[in-house]
This record gives sequence, C-alpha cells and structure tokens, in this order.
Amino acid sequence: MKHTDEARLTWAIIVTLIIFAGEIAGGIWSNSLALLSDAGHVLTDTFALGLSLIAAYIVRRPSNYRATYGYPRIGLLAALANGCSLVLIAIFIFIEAYQRVHIPPGIDTGIMFFVAVAGLIGNLVMVWILGKSHTNLNIRSAWLHVIGDTLSSGGVIIASIVIRYTGWYLIDPIASAIVGVVIVIGGWRVIKQALWVFLELSPPDLHAGEISKILCNMKDVLGVHDVHIWSISHGIPAFSAHVLVHDLKISETDNIRKEIEDKLAELGIKHTVLQMECAECQTSDGLYCQISHSEEHHHH
Repeated sequence: MKHTDEARLTWAIIVTLIIFAGEIAGGIWSNSLALLSDAGHVLTDTFALGLSLIAAYIVRRPSNYRATYGYPRIGLLAALANGCSLVLIAIFIFIEAYQRVHIPPGIDTGIMFFVAVAGLIGNLVMVWILGKSHTNLNIRSAWLHVIGDTLSSGGVIIASIVIRYTGWYLIDPIASAIVGVVIVIGGWRVIKQALWVFLELSPPDLHAGEISKILCNMKDVLGVHDVHIWSISHGIPAFSAHVLVHDLKISETDNIRKEIEDKLAELGIKHTVLQMECAECQTSDGLYCQISHSEEHHHH
C-alpha cells in the first residue's frame, strides 16, 4: 500500500480504536484516572484522525469556479478543530485530577501498568505510521494528538510504578495534570498556526519590509508599494505588489517580472501577483512605497 496521508491516517485510526478499548477496560478495572484520562484523549484522537482523513480526501479535489485556490484550507479547518479538541480534553483532565487530589481512590497498579505499556506500544506504532516530518498542518495536528497519547501512556506507567512501591496515590492525578499541560501546549500551537493562515497574516519567516528592500535593490526596479504577503494554506505563501519601473515596452517589463518571480521563489514564495507601473506612488500612505536612491538622486 502506498504511504499516502490517507493510508497512514486509516491505519492510525485502527490502532487508536484498539488502544481506546483496552484503556477503557483497564481504567475501569484498575480505577486509575490517569489511565481513563489517557483513554479519553485516545477517544478524541479517533475523531481527530477521522476528521483529518476526511479533510485529506477533500483537499485533493481540484480547483473550480467556486474554489479557485482549491481546497487546502479544509485541512486547516480540521487542524483547528483538532487543536480545540486537545484543549477541551485537557480541561476535562484538569477537573478530574483536582477532584481526585481531595479524594484519592484505591488503584490496581498491576493492571494499570500493563495496560499503559500496551497503550505506549500502540502509540509508538502510530507515531511511526504518521511519521515526523509534516508540512501539512492537518496531518501535524493528528500527529500531535498521538504524541500527546504517547506521553500520557508514559506518565501512567511512571505513576503505576510510584504507587506500587510508595503507595503515593496523588501521583495519579499529578501525572494526569502534567499530561494535560503538554496537551494544551500542543493544541495551542496548532490553533495558533491555523488562525495565522485564516487571518491572512504574513508567514512568520517572511517580512514585507525586508522583501520590499530586496526588490528595490534589483536592477530596473525603481520602487514597490501596495505589498501584501499571506498564506493560501499552511506552507503555501503568496505575494502581491505594485512594481515601479521605467516607461518600457511590455516585453521588457515582462523580463523584469520574471526576475522578480525568480527572486521571490528563492525566498520560498512561488505564488505571486505583480502589477508593473511606470508612475510613482501618488499616496503617502501606500504600504512600503519605496523609491530607489539612484532614482531620487536623478530627480535632484
């Protein structure tokens, strides 16, 4: 089977359902909150992976008259939903952990330990299936769910050992709370990255002012203004600008445009819209309206 995103997500869902069934049974049997909270997180993983799988299929649909850019932001929408679900399940874990701090229950550490080990192995298998290099935020959000489960299983194993040899039952809710913090951090990062694209903010590694200066230093470019940088989807930056040049033939300005596109491609920007102009920017508030020093000197 080809290792497509869809195939990886399908296998991850199958493994997740097996882990969920085992941890629910083990958590109820052993009366471990850490194990039950891990099972709850695994349940959200099932929905998150399913959502990512549906999004992965939709994203592959070609562009049309309704969606001229295609459907890459469907994956972002799934990632945003996954990030929010991570935060919600962490809140649930915090509430349950707080309650158990005041009333520590009896826990069967033997069952707790072996079920957690089985869950850890299953999570490691899912981490391997999904891989670790993700340019797709949708797949990355699903991967973060699995990483959260892996850490949770590790925490449950440590808690079971501590309870077994010290009788300190508070380690159970404490381990759950620590896992909750890790889950919140991962979920917030996904939410932030998705919202960054939806709000059409400039990608963090691309600065409109710096790029404008680079273009102004190019041969035959007198200045640039009305500069905009945004992302069509995660990892797909787009750029538009008005470029001031001498009064040239269309064929000559076309060569300048190609040089600018090549320069932007070196910066990782492959989707560009450039408007060539031979009249100076007439407004003082034009975004990054810049005229090269050589041209200013020539006017003087």
